[in-house]
Order: sequence, then C-alpha cells, then structure tokens
Amino acid sequence: MTIESTDLTSLSLLRKGKVRDIYEVNKSTLLLVATDRISAFDFLLNNAVPDKGKILTLLTHHWISNVLPTYFPKLKHHIISLGLPAESSLRANEKKGLIGRAMVVRKCTMLPFECIVRGYITGSAWAEYKKSGTVHGMPQPAGLRHGQQFPGGPIYTPAIKVPYGGRDENIHPARAREMVGDRLAEQMEKLALGLYQAAYDWALERGIIIADTKFEFGHDEDSDEIILADEILTPDCSRFWSASDYVVGQAPKSFDKRFLCDWLTENGLSAKVGIEVPDEVIARTESNYHEIFQRLTGQTLETALAAL
Repeated sequence: MTIESTDLTSLSLLRKGKVRDIYEVNKSTLLLVATDRISAFDFLLNNAVPDKGKILTLLTHHWISNVLPTYFPKLKHHIISLGLPAESSLRANEKKGLIGRAMVVRKCTMLPFECIVRGYITGSAWAEYKKSGTVHGMPQPAGLRHGQQFPGGPIYTPAIKVPYGGRDENIHPARAREMVGDRLAEQMEKLALGLYQAAYDWALERGIIIADTKFEFGHDEDSDEIILADEILTPDCSRFWSASDYVVGQAPKSFDKRFLCDWLTENGLSAKVGIEVPDEVIARTESNYHEIFQRLTGQTLETALAAL
C-alpha cells in the first residue's frame, strides 16, 4: 500500500512536511507518520515511492534502538514508541495503513539548523570547493578530488532550513554559534560528529560508506538537554555508497535518492515543481531503498514488518 497523505480524524493535524504528517496526541507527545512522498532539490515530486515511509521509520528506529546505544548509552532521543498512541481512537482502516510508518515521539523545541557531517567531499560541498576552495566558508586543503575523504577527518557543516520551495542555506559553524549560543552549538557539533563516526564505522563493516548525513536536534527546556530528533541515517538524509565500488573521482553505486536526483539534473528538471518521474526511475529508487535497508538491518522490510 502506497500512502501519499493521511487524514487521521481523531488527532489534530499540526503540519504536513515534505514527507511526514505530524499530529498532536497530547501536550507532550506527537505522532509522526512517514508517507511515501519524495522530494528532490527541496521540491516534492508528483510520484511516490512505495514503502519509502516504512523504510525511513524502521531504519531510524533500528539506529536508535539497536546500534547507537552501544556507542552512546545515555543518548537522548525523541522516540517513545513505534506504532500508534494507546489513547487514540483511530479507525481500523487508518491503523492498517500506518503499520511500520508511525512513531510516537516527545515534543521538544527544535533547534534552528541541521547538523550536517561530511566525511567525503561531494554534493554542494564539492560545488563550493571548486569555486572557492572552501566548504561552508571553511578553507580546505588544495587538490582535493571529487568524492575524496576529507584528509583531516569528517567536518561539521550546519545548514539553515528554509520554507518549502527554497534551498537550504549552508552556513559556517560560527554562525550556528551566534544562533543558539556557544554552549548548545558546541554540544550539537560534538554529538553530530560522534554519531556520524559511530554510524560510519558500523556501516563500513557491512560494506557501506556513509559519505555524509544530517542530524536534527531538539532542546528539552525543562531538563536543558539536547535531544536527537526527526529521522536519522536514512537514504532520504544521507549519502550511502557501496564500499566495494568506491574509487576517488568516480561516482560509486549509491543507495539513496542520488539516482533520482541525477535523472532530474540530466533532464533539466532539478528544482522544479510538479515533475512526474518515469516509472523505471521510481522503481530503481525503490530498489535502492530496500537494498540499503536490508544491508544495514540484516533483514528485509517484509521480515521487519512481520515482527511488529
């Protein structure tokens, strides 16, 4: 079943994002529902990718529940449970469509920028580097090649999220500190780099390079804690490369939406509204998402769903 939108009459809809529909359960909790909508270059496409929302949800839960606690036993995150809130009165047909794609999460004040960690120079970082020798305004060593690992290790490159239809703004870490203060900014940077390195090491053992990824954090004002929020380490917010295919200067096989973005770019359709993508491009994207899910979790999506 492909879900492009939801209409849960027993809960209050707070917001529809590019992928997630967000409902209020009570004053302290939300229900996040990951649909199968897909965006590229910050615009929604007319197509949906079957099972995408389930893959994003269950992969995020896998990282939070099975992987990251080994490295960060005291990691604070916003997930309360997979599935539906006990106090909701959803209809049977609504519940059926939400299996595997819904999470109950705690409310928190989201901090105003994404925490991107880049282990390899590609994407917008490569475009900036070719022009100025910098990444997010930070000078980088001369002579880097496309797809090369940063010689000094992963770098922290925050970005400001902008309203729908605009491109996120890459910023220098100094500007991030100006936005939230030194203490919170330093905590976010340290945690983002640590999470990336832990995930990178774990994925590499399974033949996957995490070239870059983004994290989002909330702030619990009562406990004054930083909370990992939103999706993490999914093919929607990360570049996953095949380690066996990796060669500096060449585009390795990827298990994310790079294939889709490349098709749009090659056809002059990037950053445009109302694009209908050919079925074969959607099918290839769907296949990539399923493959990365299986390689990182050790099980098929069908097996994971059967266990819920």
